[in-house]
Amino acid sequence: MNMRRVVTLGALVLSSVMTAAGAQAPSPLLADLDKRIAASEPLLLEWRRHLHQHPELSNREVETAKFVADKLRSFGLEPQTGVARHGVVAVLTGGLPGPTVALRADMDGLPVREETDLPFASKATGEYEGNTVGVMHACGHDTHVAMLLTAAKVLSEMKDRLPGSVKFIFQPAEEGAPAGERPAGAEAMVAAGVMKGVDAVFGLHVFSNIPTGHLTYRSGPFMAASDQLDIIVRGRQTHGATPWRGIDPIVVGSQIVMALQTIVSRGVDITALPAIVTIGQFQAGVRNNIIPDSARLVGTIRTFDDGMQADIHAKVKRIAENVAEAAGTTAQVTITKGYPVTVNHPALTTQMLPTLERVAPGAVKQSELITGAEDFTYFQRQAPGLFVFLGITPPAQVGKAPQNHSPLFAVDEKALPTGARALVHLAVDYMTGAGTGVRR
Repeated sequence: MNMRRVVTLGALVLSSVMTAAGAQAPSPLLADLDKRIAASEPLLLEWRRHLHQHPELSNREVETAKFVADKLRSFGLEPQTGVARHGVVAVLTGGLPGPTVALRADMDGLPVREETDLPFASKATGEYEGNTVGVMHACGHDTHVAMLLTAAKVLSEMKDRLPGSVKFIFQPAEEGAPAGERPAGAEAMVAAGVMKGVDAVFGLHVFSNIPTGHLTYRSGPFMAASDQLDIIVRGRQTHGATPWRGIDPIVVGSQIVMALQTIVSRGVDITALPAIVTIGQFQAGVRNNIIPDSARLVGTIRTFDDGMQADIHAKVKRIAENVAEAAGTTAQVTITKGYPVTVNHPALTTQMLPTLERVAPGAVKQSELITGAEDFTYFQRQAPGLFVFLGITPPAQVGKAPQNHSPLFAVDEKALPTGARALVHLAVDYMTGAGTGVRR
């Protein structure tokens, strides 16, 4: 009997539910995989709770990587370890020819001391910028790893029926590596060659602003490029009682802060895409009656387009330098590029939307632009990619629940099987033809 054509009673029931909801029914292969995901839910939760209790900071994911590699070996895979420091990569080769799909999960925690009352709350500590700090999976990377391990497990169990290959990418340092350890994260993994031969890449992130089990997406620009701005204003020190004898860098810095506000309000076409220029730190002076010899402004620039990013960088530099020159002094402007804009491939997004709607019928929504940043973009610049958000907050708490990166960040675990299903369905649908023609 051809097992590819066997449809179980459970699959038929699921098919009727999906059809009634207006979403496409899963194939027999996907229906079988869904059964295995449901059966693996206890392991999914066990893995997530273990990882949550034992977080590690960026580029310090030693035990996390070992845990991941051990699980992958138990699935019959041969993981490559030590990629871009502590990354883990494994390739599942299907029994039939087809494209190669990459699925990615990030592994690192944050320098945040957990304040939840979970029985598996983190008590871990680590060193961050020379200080001993609490460490927590305050952005849900523990769930990402657990969901991708679940996807790897169930796909491995049915590899003979897969028309193509799946590359599982477990990435370190998404939250940013310590100084002196860059490039890191996705950028370093790309440099190590993990995207060679990949036809499409999919990623998923849990988000507290979305109801449990809902999926959100956006075609084209989705998450912002994030750059750090640092301006040093050189003044001339003098007594506060005789300001005319010096050049006050606080006044000049204040003029620069105000002038920078005109970039977005008057110098950017916000009907095309939004942008942000924020000064978050103003450091100057040590005493009430001493005008210092310098001031430091530190901020962030967020953009959704490479050309707009370059234009804003030029405007920031020109405004700061010219305002300082007008005051008879100088401003040294340093802009450090962070993660580039995350852009979902439009054609791939369109083709995979029915997949998302099947996984979460009636619970798929187009997202607004997100001004946070994400290094998944480095993978997307090597192959067509799609990045989506998974809601992990009970509906009544949306808008009130602690946000990602909060010490009180919490995950409604009911959402996690949906995330694992999304990864599996995206991969299989692409391999079986839903992604046909999407190439760069």
